[in-house]
Amino acid sequence: MYRYDEFDAQFVSERVTQFRDQVERRLAGELTEDQFKLHRLMNGVYLQLHAYMLRVAIPYGVLSSRQLRKLAHIARRYDKGFGHFTTRQNIQFNWPALADCPDILAELATVEMHAIQTSGNCIRNVTADQFAGAAADEIVDPRPYAEILRQWSSLHPEYSFLPRKFKLALTGSPSDRAAIQVHDIGLQVVRNEAGEIGFRVFVGGGQGRSAFVAKNIRDFLPEADLLAYVDAIVRVYNLEGRRDNKYKARIKILVHEKGLEPMREAVEAEFARRPDHPLTLPQADIDAITAYFALPPLESRTADAPATAKRRAADARFAAFVDTNVTPHKVPGYGIVTISLKPIGGIPGDATAEQMEAVADLANWHSFDELRVTHEQNLVLPHVALDDLPVIYDALQAVGLATPNVGLVTDIIACPGLDYCALATARSIPVAQRISERFGEGSRAIEVGDLKIKISGCINACGHHHVGHIGILGLERKGVETYQITLGGTADETCSLGDLTGPGFSSEDVVDAVETVVDTYLGLRHDKSETFLTAFRRVGMAPFKQALYEKDTGAGI
Repeated sequence: MYRYDEFDAQFVSERVTQFRDQVERRLAGELTEDQFKLHRLMNGVYLQLHAYMLRVAIPYGVLSSRQLRKLAHIARRYDKGFGHFTTRQNIQFNWPALADCPDILAELATVEMHAIQTSGNCIRNVTADQFAGAAADEIVDPRPYAEILRQWSSLHPEYSFLPRKFKLALTGSPSDRAAIQVHDIGLQVVRNEAGEIGFRVFVGGGQGRSAFVAKNIRDFLPEADLLAYVDAIVRVYNLEGRRDNKYKARIKILVHEKGLEPMREAVEAEFARRPDHPLTLPQADIDAITAYFALPPLESRTADAPATAKRRAADARFAAFVDTNVTPHKVPGYGIVTISLKPIGGIPGDATAEQMEAVADLANWHSFDELRVTHEQNLVLPHVALDDLPVIYDALQAVGLATPNVGLVTDIIACPGLDYCALATARSIPVAQRISERFGEGSRAIEVGDLKIKISGCINACGHHHVGHIGILGLERKGVETYQITLGGTADETCSLGDLTGPGFSSEDVVDAVETVVDTYLGLRHDKSETFLTAFRRVGMAPFKQALYEKDTGAGI
């Protein structure tokens, strides 16, 4: 992973000192809340429903054991003993005292972490495929490019006050695990016919009040032009994005209203305006950053993994864990282990200090000191010898993190909702917990197969409900929490937005409604190999709507 140089260390240290002064002036009454708001947001501090919240950046989702231990320490010392991993590969602490926030940032700086630009109208944390550098289907590791974008965008003087927040995501594989088509800019690493590395560029995706799938603005962008072209896109947006209406200020609205071709022409004109662009990347700089992300020295191993095979034969739950939570690695004899932060009945994305410390130990002992955070609110050990899986499973089971449900119906994304968020209009967490308890981790969940449920507690869509196979949006209707259901969304390379089934459901009835959708799918699929998304795309909405609304499910709110 990338390590700070002297400039990085000084940069973050000075930022902590600056924010400490701002907090002291706020606490002394020298700054009003309105005056302080911009300062705290640019340092990741939100004012939530009950307390301040600190959002810490985890660039492109990569952590070391030392960093995760520091996050555990912060959870224990400054919070209520846990942290919440988010859909932007960040971690949030929901209960810090404002007076402690500078001390937290100072502690983060000692392990090369910060909270800069995790909020505000700026370029946010750059995210990437959680399997980057390890995935068997990868063309090239996208993390060096994510790091280049991070360095360029941090406190960029021109782009620190954009019309609205701005998000970038990268994937290095044909399989999109980074949801690039629902980002302001999405970048997919590709090779052209000559075998040269470049990027397919998407622009104008996003969820929330107005949801759009991003448009393909460039089929092939040469590697050296990455920063220059992204700069051209952001420059056009900064000049033309609406500032008169925050609900229409995102680049997705600009692309929608301007049209793809005029947008492409404007970006290409801006890109061509400076033929000798100062942001053109020298190959030496690309190579220097790439060197930080070299594959660890993996010993040669056979792929049969006898210890794991023996345990599989004797332990059905362990076998289920290997089937659902382990993904093929590019090196034979190794696997990528996804650690579910979705225990049955638990809060999606939450991890206690003790759990974080246990995972840090496992990364240190079994994954070359490396961890990942996924945008689906789970953790990853990217480089695990297959014969180490029994030991890893047992250690995870001891701290309640061995749930074998990755990608299944109980691997639910959920935002904090009305339990924490001042913007929320309904609760997300209790709905996720009840759905999880309804389906459990046994044969029924396995029978359902690949099914992604995503829940948001308001129209801002922090729970990514628009791209859930089953999406749930909580709203307030006449003082009552009401839940709309959408079907057929996905954030992968076939990205689509879900379609609304019809009227919403009460909190009491929404879990039954989800079960009705699942049962309908099970009744109409061709066989067990036909996934929910494939079946929905084949048959359409009609049978699901009929099942939901032509019997008494409590619908019609």
